[in-house]
Amino acid sequence: MENVGSIFRTCDAAGVTKLILTGITPRPPRKEIDKTALGAVDTVEWESEDNLEFTISNLKKQGFKIVALEQDSRSIPYTEFESDNVSVALIVGSETEGVQKEILDLCDTIIEIPMHGEKNSLNVSVATGIALYQLIR
Repeated sequence: MENVGSIFRTCDAAGVTKLILTGITPRPPRKEIDKTALGAVDTVEWESEDNLEFTISNLKKQGFKIVALEQDSRSIPYTEFESDNVSVALIVGSETEGVQKEILDLCDTIIEIPMHGEKNSLNVSVATGIALYQLIR
């Protein structure tokens, strides 16, 4: 839940238009989310959607480019992604499982943050922040 709060706060800082919470993601109001969000649940527009596949389909119909943040054989370094001046929907997975293969198959692009140490991943809220700031540059 703290990661969700941190992502809310990062979305506020990065000027994200909307945060869509799907699947088993905890939803506000929760004190654990509010603790790290520091009020961002009130400043970032958000919605809850149970079906991510449906959400992706709707976003594509609206002209969004769907980008997953995940390590995958198809992924490119996050610094190489070009949005081509279209709206982007960034998909991040759960802290432990990442983005499911079925969801990756629906995405237009998969980006990853290169790992240079012994661990092969970052905290989901940290990775989200890195990717969001690259996307808005």
